[in-house]
Amino acid sequence: MNSVQADKKLIKFAMAAPYLDREEERQLALRWKDNQDQHARNRIALAHMRLVVAMASKFRGFGLPLGDLIQEGYIGLLEAAARFEPARDVRFSTYAGWWIRASMQDYILRNWSIVRGGTSSAQKALFFNLRRLRAKLSQGDQRLTEQAIHQEIATALGVSLADVQAMDARLSANDTSLQAPVSQSSGGEGTEKLDMLASDEPQPDEQVSEMIDSERRLHWLSGAMSRLNEREMRIIRARRLAEDAATLEELGSELGISKERVRQIETRALEKLRHALVEAHPEMAM
Repeated sequence: MNSVQADKKLIKFAMAAPYLDREEERQLALRWKDNQDQHARNRIALAHMRLVVAMASKFRGFGLPLGDLIQEGYIGLLEAAARFEPARDVRFSTYAGWWIRASMQDYILRNWSIVRGGTSSAQKALFFNLRRLRAKLSQGDQRLTEQAIHQEIATALGVSLADVQAMDARLSANDTSLQAPVSQSSGGEGTEKLDMLASDEPQPDEQVSEMIDSERRLHWLSGAMSRLNEREMRIIRARRLAEDAATLEELGSELGISKERVRQIETRALEKLRHALVEAHPEMAM
């Protein structure tokens, strides 16, 4: 069975599910809430599968399989059924619509592009409404410039103009591999997009400078540590220099003192180190 046939079978199954009247729906919801009756929850969900199908059809324009959208919507439907409060006297379909839509939108955002998009509510609204608003504005006044359309959308959705422009560019372009060739040399070796990306690593001279500074600071710290007694040095090494810092309680147990005493010794040792470093290197006080 191919995907089209599977989708048709799933839709037919959803449409054949019996409706629930208000009282029957309430009784099933009470059985689930009070007794954790899984059968009651599943009956509520099954009766509203047609709602999932209808909403999935609205999101087909994003190019994802209808069957996958329906499955994601069903997950949202089950979540709605699990959280539904019958005491609120609201029909389940009204409550479930938000959960179904949210589940499908999250799925689309995860799978529409290999590049992860924004997940804030404003970015989601922009992603799912930009095309609709653009089409509406273009039809309403064909004299509007691209800049004016973007500004109208930004105002309508409460986002910045830059966000609208970035999202529009993203929705208009396809994903491109970083291994895609940019140019081809005469020797047969090409330049790839990956080769054109700027590295966020420090420049070589910055790396060397940082290494020298780190070595210098370690040397200064080593000299200052000589001012500490054995117990102070043990606490500083365990609390400040170890990869997994020991707790005050652990050190107190090891040294046979209270954790408050460990804290006092640590504070005093840090003050000693600060004085020693400033005394030897006054520029550190600035």
